[in-house]
Order: sequence, then structure tokens, then C-alpha cells
Amino acid sequence: MYEKELEKLLTEKGADMVGFSYLGDSVSPDYPQYKYAVTILRRLSKAVLDTIDGAPTMAYFQHYRATNARLDSITLDGISFIEDMGYLALPVAASQSTPDKKEEYRGIFPHKTGAVLSGLGYIGKNGLLLTEKFGSAVRMATILTDMPLEPQRPMLECLCGDCMICKNACPAGAITGEIYVPGAPRNTIFDAKKCSEHMKTYKNIGRGAVCGLCMAACPKNKRM
Repeated sequence: MYEKELEKLLTEKGADMVGFSYLGDSVSPDYPQYKYAVTILRRLSKAVLDTIDGAPTMAYFQHYRATNARLDSITLDGISFIEDMGYLALPVAASQSTPDKKEEYRGIFPHKTGAVLSGLGYIGKNGLLLTEKFGSAVRMATILTDMPLEPQRPMLECLCGDCMICKNACPAGAITGEIYVPGAPRNTIFDAKKCSEHMKTYKNIGRGAVCGLCMAACPKNKRM
């Protein structure tokens, strides 16, 4: 009932794609009362990604940070709309982390879960969301809510096939090259600890907060 109006608002504020999903068994264990999600997506600049050649750059770090901030700002507009309609809305920031050592390298809700359930894309071998229009060159934020929302697109299957470009491009050896099976542990395709530890070696670029090599190498981005 609210999907078209909410999507129109968020795209006018700067979202490149908007998705809606019913979470079912994928609800956040910390916030099980919010059974629906709004996924807000912005693409990354191809020109910026082209600066990545064997290592991240300051241009990429600055663009990454600015895109996250823009997503968080758009999220605030979505929250205002949802709350004006009489529902609750919990923002999940574009860049999130948790202090819980038992769940390192995870946030309160994975953006990719909502994105996949909403039909915006699929999980690639690099562990990133791959969209038909923008490839893996995207960033996301999420709104968890009790507002009833229905997906506007069918879910997609992984189209990575036999491609191993991201696996070969990863200097951390964090990508297994396996196709993701829905419901399988993340480490079947991607080792978040190896990725994080390698990022920290780029201390001169945002104090080791980004890498981006697998994203820059992804051939799906060539459509941009």
C-alpha cells in the first residue's frame, strides 16, 4: 500500500534503487518485532572505481565515506515517512559494526539479506550484492519496520557461473570461489576476518577502512 509512495520519496532524495521485503525467518534477532525491511541503494562512481589498481585510493575512500553519509541521510527521510504513517522505523547505517566479539564483522542486520529478499540483486562469489544495473558497485542502508511491505521484484539467482575474477583479485585470499547457497554460512564463500585484516594493511588510506579490489575487478560492473 505504501511501496510506490515511499519509493518515489527515496529516489527523489537520492536513492538509485529501493527494495521492500518481508523478512520472515531472516528478522534481526535483536529486533524481531520488525518483520519488514526497506533497502536503499546508491551506486558507486565508475570513475572512482577505475582509480583502484592493486590497492585502494584516497579517492575511493572519500567516495565510499560520502556515499555512506548520503545513504544515512536518505534513510532519515524514509523514517520520517514511515513514522508519519503511524509505524515504527529503525535505521541500519550504511556502514555498521558490532562490539560483540562473538559476532565480529557483523552488524545488527545484513543489508544484503533485505536486498536479496526484495529482488534488488543476488549474492556474488565476492560476498557482495550484485545488481543487474550496477553490478557490485553499490552501497546500501536499511530501514527495519513494522510497516507491512511487499517485494516489488522476484528474487534472483546467482549468475557468477564459473567466473573466478574476484577470487583471483583478492590479495587476502578471502574468497573461496564457491557459489553462495541461500542459508549457508557466510564463510562458505567469504572469510570476513581475512578481508578485515588485509584492509588494515592500507593504513595510509582511511586508516585501513577500505579495500575494494574485488569490487573493482568484478566484470558485472562493466555495464555501468
